[in-house]
Amino acid sequence: MWQDPIVAETRTLRNEYTRQFNNDIDDIFKDLMAKQAAHPERIVAFPPRKPKGSTVVAQQMAPADASTSRG
Repeated sequence: MWQDPIVAETRTLRNEYTRQFNNDIDDIFKDLMAKQAAHPERIVAFPPRKPKGSTVVAQQMAPADASTSRG
C-alpha cells in the first residue's frame, strides 16, 4: 500500500513528541498550553458571530381528514 511521505513524517513527529511525556495526555496538554502562553501574538481570536436564522420553512400540518369531513 502506498504511504504519503508527509503523513508518515507527521505521525513520526507526533509519536516522538508524545513519547517525551510517556503518552500522558495531561502532561502533553500542559506543555501545549505553556507553548501557547509563551507566544500570545500567535493566538487568533474572532469576535462571536450571531447565529443566522434557519432556512427551513415551517409547514403547518393539517389533519389528513380535515379536508374531507365538513362537520
